[in-house]
Amino acid sequence: MKVAQINITCGRGSTGMICEGIAVLAAQRGIDSRVFYSNAQSEYPHAVKYMSDRDIKIQALRSHVLGNYGFNSVGATKRLIAELQAFRPDIVHLHNIHGHNVHLGMLLQYLKDSGIKTFLTAHDCWTMTGYCPHFSMIGCDRWKTGCHDCPQRREYSYVLDKSPQLYERKKAAFSGLDLTVIAPSEWTASIVRQSFLQEYPVKVIYNGIDLSVFRPTPSDFRQQHGIPDSKKIVLGVAYSWGVKKGLDVMIDLAKTLDSERYQVVMVGTNDAVDAKLPSGVIAIHRTADREELASIYTAADVFVNPTREEVLGLVNLESLACGTPVVTFQTGGSPECVDKTCGIVVDYDDAAAMRQAVESIDDYGFTVENCRRYAGRFDMKAKFNEYVDAYEAAFEGA
Repeated sequence: MKVAQINITCGRGSTGMICEGIAVLAAQRGIDSRVFYSNAQSEYPHAVKYMSDRDIKIQALRSHVLGNYGFNSVGATKRLIAELQAFRPDIVHLHNIHGHNVHLGMLLQYLKDSGIKTFLTAHDCWTMTGYCPHFSMIGCDRWKTGCHDCPQRREYSYVLDKSPQLYERKKAAFSGLDLTVIAPSEWTASIVRQSFLQEYPVKVIYNGIDLSVFRPTPSDFRQQHGIPDSKKIVLGVAYSWGVKKGLDVMIDLAKTLDSERYQVVMVGTNDAVDAKLPSGVIAIHRTADREELASIYTAADVFVNPTREEVLGLVNLESLACGTPVVTFQTGGSPECVDKTCGIVVDYDDAAAMRQAVESIDDYGFTVENCRRYAGRFDMKAKFNEYVDAYEAAFEGA
């Protein structure tokens, strides 16, 4: 069996790490696997880059000027199809294909004409809308019947609103495939079942975390930052802090929690975010050292995730795996990352309820063992195996 995965990256970022992890495990199970990618560089020996960095920038500009996001990159898509034809995969697995890296119509038509069994992991909702990968925060449901007058259009097109045309083009392109949709959460699966992809089978395979990295990791974090044992560490982690990730909620927590009892720590900030934070917040710029991050999770007494849009919420799981309970909003797949033994889910956008949950965290009796038990359901290697099991079932059923 031969499997081709297509993504923006390989081995970098969340989707790139998923692609490489699946490919490595597939190879261990005797499957000839390749990852076709467009951005950055990969050290994985069976990864094939089919676009230049310069071409990515050009296609991104074309998309913003012409408004036809997802239907540019003709030359790159021809190169990709030529690579696929040479490889002759039995299964093609689509991941993040909205990094200006494919012409969606051309690629999906090739898959239809070839009769190749196809998987699509809905890492976000882009394939089901005219433009946007997320719509929860603005409360838009036009994607259910047909996008138009896109309220987020300016993020994707400088002038033209082609959301109605793009919606119809995507709907037509995705029709007639031999397709299985993979959802990283039950919430995502519910969105797929309401979209024009509802004709296809949907399988939930949660994103996973590396439990060999994210585990209780003692450190001198408190001593480094002068945090006394009498203070509880309230931790927030984001890879890009902004309104979607709840930056304003973290600021509110820092202002309203008793500074004698609580120390707010934020990981993933930058100079611009730091300038907005109240005095007393410990701000740590993004770290690529996952063991350092695990030590920070471990040092915390409670992890807060005020995200307003989330397919799943891996930071929740990383915290639990390090033994620290979670407080999160009722949004997207984030509530699926906890149960009553390890976390608290509060109403969407209710900053006061989030503060109250933080202040009452000791009343719940959460333990390191229960946090880690729940996180164990999301073992990365087990999730990769679920993907490979799905490949084998599809291949055997052909």
